[in-house]
Amino acid sequence: MADWRDELGRWLAPFVGRFGHKARRRMCPLYVAGLIGPGDRKSIGPMAERVAPGDYDRLHHFVSDGVWDEAPLERELALQADKLVGGADAFLIIDDTALPKKGTHSVGVAPQYASALGKTANCQTLVSLTLARGEIPVMVGLRLFLPETWTGDEARLERAGVPAEYRSALAKSEIALAELDRLIAAGVRFGTVLADAGYGMGAEFRQALSARGLAWAVGIPRHQKVYPREVELVFPVAGRGRPRKRHVPNVLSVSAEDMLTQAKWRTLSWRKGTKGPLKARFAAVRVRVADGPPQRIGDKGMQHMPGDEVWLVGERRASGEQKYYLANLPPDADLKTLAATIKARWVCEQAHQQLKEELGLDHFEGRSWRGLHRHALMTMIAYAFLQHLRLAAASGGKKNLGRPAATDPAGNTKSRRRRPGPRPALPMSTLPPTSPQTVHLKVPK
Repeated sequence: MADWRDELGRWLAPFVGRFGHKARRRMCPLYVAGLIGPGDRKSIGPMAERVAPGDYDRLHHFVSDGVWDEAPLERELALQADKLVGGADAFLIIDDTALPKKGTHSVGVAPQYASALGKTANCQTLVSLTLARGEIPVMVGLRLFLPETWTGDEARLERAGVPAEYRSALAKSEIALAELDRLIAAGVRFGTVLADAGYGMGAEFRQALSARGLAWAVGIPRHQKVYPREVELVFPVAGRGRPRKRHVPNVLSVSAEDMLTQAKWRTLSWRKGTKGPLKARFAAVRVRVADGPPQRIGDKGMQHMPGDEVWLVGERRASGEQKYYLANLPPDADLKTLAATIKARWVCEQAHQQLKEELGLDHFEGRSWRGLHRHALMTMIAYAFLQHLRLAAASGGKKNLGRPAATDPAGNTKSRRRRPGPRPALPMSTLPPTSPQTVHLKVPK
C-alpha cells in the first residue's frame, strides 16, 4: 500500500470519533502509528521520538493519565473485529498471556506461571479473548489478572490506580466470562468458544458456557472423571437400616485417560503447516461428565454425579504427548470435525506472539492499571488494522472484507450448531513463517 498512514487515518475514524477532546483525537492515531511503524522499542519514549517529536508529554498523558473512558473504544474494536472475521463459523478463543516484568511495583506483577516461558516467573498475566475465522485472529479483549498478593493489599491497589470494581479477587475464568458477556452485549458473532485446560478443567466454567447457550470445546486434565454415556441412576439396595432415598450411578466414574484406552484411534490432519500437513491421532466417545452434585456412594465416599452428555476427545501427538478435551458439539459431529474445532485454538498463540513481537504489547513501562490497559487496547486496535490490510490484500481491496453471506448472533445456539464442520480458510496470501504453527504478520514500512 502506497501510504499505510493514510489508510490508518481512514480506518481509525470511528475510533477517533469516540473522543471528545481534540488533543486525544490527535494522540490516538499517533500512538497507534507508533506501534505499527518501524523501531524495535514500542514504549512511549521511543515512539514519541519517531512519530511525535516534542510531544512526549502529551503522548504519555494520553495513555497514562488522560481522563477518558476506554469502554467506547472497546465497543468500537468489537464492532470492527466482527466486521473482519465475525460470523456463525467464527471461534472465540479464551486464553491468557504473560508479560515478564521485573520489580514489584507495576500493577499485577508477581511470581506466577507464565505459559510462554513454561515456568513460574515474575510477570503480569492478561486474560485474552480472540475472535478468529479462517485462521485469521483479531484480539478483542485483554484484562489483567490480579494475584492474591495484590487483591489482599488495599494500599498497593490504590497506588496502582486499580478501579474499585476490579479490586476483588477474581479467578481467570471469572474474568473471561465477564469479558465474554461484554462481547456478546456488543453484538460480536461467533459459533464456538475454545479454551485450554487451564479454563476447561473448571466445571463452573463449562457450565457457565452451557448456561449461555454456547457451543464449546475445552481442554481438560487426563484425570478428569467421566461416566459412560449409558450410565443409569438406580436406588442402591440397603443391606440394613432404612431404604435409600437417593439414587446413585450404576457404575463408577473413571478418568478421561482410562475411558479412551479401548477407543478407536485414527490419524487425522486438520490443516497444512509450513512443513506439510499437521497430523495427530485422535479418538472420541460420548460420555457424561462427573461434574454433577457431590454425593456419597457406598464405601467410595463423596463422588460427583453424572452431568451433561458431551464428547470426550483424546489426542496423541507424534512427540508422545497426549491431550484430552471435552466438547458439547452435536452427537452427530464426526471425528474430523471435532479435531479441527479443537485445533483451531492455536491462532490465539499466533496473536499473542505478534502483539508482543510486532506491536510491543509487553513494552509498556508504566506501573498503573489505566496505563497498562490503554496500551493493551491500542495494540489490539493496531493489530485489527493490520488484519484489515491483510484481508484487503487477499480480497483485492473489496469492502466488507471477510464478512460471510449468512451469519447468526452469538446467542443463537441452534443455528450455530447446524453445521459444525471444519472452517474453510480464507483465500490469504502466504506470509513468512516464524515457527511451524505461527505466521509472521507483515508490518508496513
